[in-house]
Amino acid sequence: MKKISVALVAVLSLVVILSLKEVHVAEGACSPTELSSCVPAITSSSPPSPTCCSKLREQKPCLCGYLKDPNLRQYVNSPNAKKVASTCGITFPKC
Repeated sequence: MKKISVALVAVLSLVVILSLKEVHVAEGACSPTELSSCVPAITSSSPPSPTCCSKLREQKPCLCGYLKDPNLRQYVNSPNAKKVASTCGITFPKC
């Protein structure tokens, strides 16, 4: 039960952070909210949806910026996020 509560808090925190945060980089506007379709796969063992993989491909140039953001780093750098990227066929960046 405690694991469910912790996961729920993590998901809700991620949604709030993603809804408030927007990062701009040279490649164009980056918006972590575009990755909201990946939240279920990142916070559980469910596979990523086709929408998640598509959005992750679009946002790949933004991942280093997200990794540098202390509010997003823990989610983007998590083992599940790396697993989602791998499942989607996306090489995780080395920033």
